[in-house]
Amino acid sequence: MMETAAQNSRAARPQTVLVTGADGFIGRHLGAALGKTGHRVRAATRTGPVSAGKIAVGDIGPETDWSAALDGVEVVVHLAARAHILKETAQNPLAVFQQVNTAGTLCLARMSAACGVRRFIFVSSVGVNGDQTPADRPFTEADAPHPVRAYATAKWEAEQGLWQIQSEHGLEIVILRPPLVYGPGVKGNFLRLLNLTRRGLPLPLGHIDNRRSLIAVDNLVSLLCTCLDHPAAANACFLVSDGQDLSTTELIEQLADLMQRRAWLFPVPAGMLRTMGKRLGREQIINQLWGSLAVDSSHVRRTLGWEPPVTVQAALERTVQWYLNHQGR
Repeated sequence: MMETAAQNSRAARPQTVLVTGADGFIGRHLGAALGKTGHRVRAATRTGPVSAGKIAVGDIGPETDWSAALDGVEVVVHLAARAHILKETAQNPLAVFQQVNTAGTLCLARMSAACGVRRFIFVSSVGVNGDQTPADRPFTEADAPHPVRAYATAKWEAEQGLWQIQSEHGLEIVILRPPLVYGPGVKGNFLRLLNLTRRGLPLPLGHIDNRRSLIAVDNLVSLLCTCLDHPAAANACFLVSDGQDLSTTELIEQLADLMQRRAWLFPVPAGMLRTMGKRLGREQIINQLWGSLAVDSSHVRRTLGWEPPVTVQAALERTVQWYLNHQGR
């Protein structure tokens, strides 16, 4: 499948691309795809030995020195971030997210402009738009931002700062707001869902009539490759997805079928489940399972002439196969 993702950027001339967070879930897939297209990849990681094409930059924040990493770079793909924390321990989570995801991003963008970088691609979050949508009205680029959680707030503040840098220095900015990203190597909530499905335990998630947008890592990588050099991507913000939404019930049933397991799902009134979630301190997880969070990604497809190269079914099959081979035995 990664061959397909790489093919979308073969028309673009080879460039020197700095990928931050290169050892993360998305970064590993992107680095592999870029390498197949002839691009010169410089992988920035937080720690680790310096080697050909790889450089450690330390902790990301307002004082990070990116000068060595940016030498000769034409495009930056900024993936590195402080991610969602399931059990947050920081006394002021917003301040910690702002340190890395806002101030760290803007430090890199300013140094990119100073070093002659042409384009800066920032992977933000659909959380900038909000946490939930009506089932029949997905988010679009025209909707006013309404971040609810600290992670999304810091991403939104970074976006605003990037537009200011663009106006002052002419650095081309591309912003992508993906929903949950899944695929081989996935962690977080999607991995937890895979674990629950494999165990075959009864789950109170039957007949949930919601809509959730996702994006396969192969599709996100394909779009990132397209954005490296596409003229219409310059100074634009795009909501992105696979283009096929699923309900929570449908997703679990598909995963169970691919694992050759039975999905033991039974219906429970949403109000009762939310009450239980509040008492157990799991209200956010319950809202994610029951609520809708859908995006209309037609704008990016029209503007860039891009289509997701991998279907949802194929991407789920790849994810489950990886899971069974590496996690689920």
